[in-house]
Amino acid sequence: MNQDQIKFWNEKGGQAWVDLQTRMDTNMSNIHAAILAAAAPKAGESVLDIGCGTGTTSLALADAVGRTGRVMGVDISEPMLTLAKSRGVGRDNLEFELADASVQAFAPDYDLLFSRFGVMFFEDPIGAFANLHRALKASGRLVFVCWRTPAENPWAFAPLTAARPLLPPQETPDPNAPGPFAFADPQRITSILTDVGFHDVEIAPFDGVMPMGSDIGVIAAQTLEIGPLSRAAGEVDEAKRAKIVEAVRAALEAYRTPDGEIAPPVGCWLVHARREG
Repeated sequence: MNQDQIKFWNEKGGQAWVDLQTRMDTNMSNIHAAILAAAAPKAGESVLDIGCGTGTTSLALADAVGRTGRVMGVDISEPMLTLAKSRGVGRDNLEFELADASVQAFAPDYDLLFSRFGVMFFEDPIGAFANLHRALKASGRLVFVCWRTPAENPWAFAPLTAARPLLPPQETPDPNAPGPFAFADPQRITSILTDVGFHDVEIAPFDGVMPMGSDIGVIAAQTLEIGPLSRAAGEVDEAKRAKIVEAVRAALEAYRTPDGEIAPPVGCWLVHARREG
């Protein structure tokens, strides 16, 4: 299971996040604040951070649960976890583990299962969430954020659309295939979670922005390193890459704010569920 994702996140995908960690934390800052507020981690709680990446969410969760709580951050990407571990040095209430959360045998010790964009890549979401359900204490809760449709997320959709004439031929994607937008359909989320035993499923929209910075050239180049365009473009040559960057620059310029920031809208789902009703 998840072998394609494990390969990707241990090679180009994971290394790109490591290289751009500070910039990505800024990009995600609006959403980061929203999902932490939605999860409301409490002092003394035990938290499993699914797809913890470079550790930003795990560090924030560890601050929230305090010295009497604990946080376990898990990810399939060794490069990202290496950085996360270095950022967590000295935190007695924080651990990181290289693991596939969809199959890892967790003890049923967690008050909160948390994820910021870490659950849409499961090859078998039913099996994965059934496994995660077993990790919760009685009446424990699941809180995660996922993307809505590509059209509601021009940070991804606009660059991909602008670059499409310059890209290799693309197959029509399966909307339910593992990937950033696999949980765009809220009915699918509800069905998966209730099928494996979660109760009180609540799905609320979050509409925000992605503050990407002001240097349009840097931002356009970043879309070829991280995000849907980076996968679609593959290993394009330098001449084609330069043309793609120019096309993306023009597309993203439409989202420049009066203060000079490129800040396209984001559309997400904030998902809550409980182990027992």
